[in-house]
Amino acid sequence: MAGILYIVPTPVGNLEDMTFRAIRILKEADLILAEDTRTSSVLLKHFDIKGRLESHHKFNEHKTASMIKERILAGLNVALISDAGTPGISDPGFLLVRTCAQEGIEIQTLPGATAFVPALVSSGYPCDRFCFEGFLPQKKGRQTRLQELAHETRTLIFYESPYRLVKTLDQLAEFFGADRECSVAREISKKFEEHRRGSLTEVAQWYREHEPKGEIVIIVAGAPDKKKQKKDFNHDKKDLFE
Repeated sequence: MAGILYIVPTPVGNLEDMTFRAIRILKEADLILAEDTRTSSVLLKHFDIKGRLESHHKFNEHKTASMIKERILAGLNVALISDAGTPGISDPGFLLVRTCAQEGIEIQTLPGATAFVPALVSSGYPCDRFCFEGFLPQKKGRQTRLQELAHETRTLIFYESPYRLVKTLDQLAEFFGADRECSVAREISKKFEEHRRGSLTEVAQWYREHEPKGEIVIIVAGAPDKKKQKKDFNHDKKDLFE
């Protein structure tokens, strides 16, 4: 009988965000796959989890996905974790999940920590409809993608390194407009969590003067909906003549 692939989120900051179910699954799994075994060893030790640990990261996932699939088909229950957050969300995981899904293997994804959700909800921008972009392309395709997103009316979400934050905010201001509103969330769920809100240029200037540290989530307000604006204008104009 085939085993199960478990996708297990881990805390993005505060270890208290670990769920009881996640701890149980990791203790019961025959094998735990980790993005970085050194990082994950600290987490597992904290919760007294002593399961077998192997690496599964972006540099080896194409090679290991097929082998892991075969081990699950042979009856192993495997749990996949990343350094922080939910595997597959800007972290390794997609390839293994797709490989297992194509074989009809049961996949159970546990609810849990994902950095962009608290950043989005705390931003104050509409979160009923949003566009998650993760990390923008570093070079090839970056400009094209920014041009495509410039007129996106949904709230936009980006992940970024603190070392590239100011450059990215400047580029967003160039393509989206200097006055476009944004919220930069830093160190989500950690002791020094911070949310900096304002226009793209204002927030960029702040971080020029205050060096950012830690994990970064950028939330950008969507572009004005021109169709809605036109509809509202026509409605107001109609009221003037009634």
